[in-house]
Amino acid sequence: MAIASSLADASARLSGFLLAFRLPDWLLHELQDKLVLLLNHVIGQEPAATERLRRQQGQCVQVSWREYRLQWRITPAGLLERADPHQEADLHLHISQDQPLALLQTLAKGDKPAMRIDGDVMLAADINWLVDHVRWDMEEDLSKVFGDATAHHMANMFKRIATVLREFVAK
Repeated sequence: MAIASSLADASARLSGFLLAFRLPDWLLHELQDKLVLLLNHVIGQEPAATERLRRQQGQCVQVSWREYRLQWRITPAGLLERADPHQEADLHLHISQDQPLALLQTLAKGDKPAMRIDGDVMLAADINWLVDHVRWDMEEDLSKVFGDATAHHMANMFKRIATVLREFVAK
């Protein structure tokens, strides 16, 4: 019982620290740029995904969590680019879960977090389709660099690490 109480207390303190912690703007911009590159890499490997986004070209999507905002514009190629933060978004996706650890637990279970969705219904449906159907084939990308056998071993190692982290966060 004392261990559970101590863990709950540590979790509450960590959540309080994370709520007060804010990344510097320059780091946020760099992370957003890297995220756009990763998303475009994954989306670009799935022709159905780029076709769906191509139909939505010029539309702007804003994803927010607490005070953080990510805003992307859909390009004519069916990919994403970081949008001007002052551009009016056609679709707003606001993640409602405020506690970082609870959000991580939800994501670790493979569930979608609770969110408020405002804006273009067709764009929201296409974004939801992407979330449900597009997956990164990390092993395929690794095989291009390291070869099939090494990539297979690396991917299995990453999957085991992800499973352990998922189980840890879920507890």
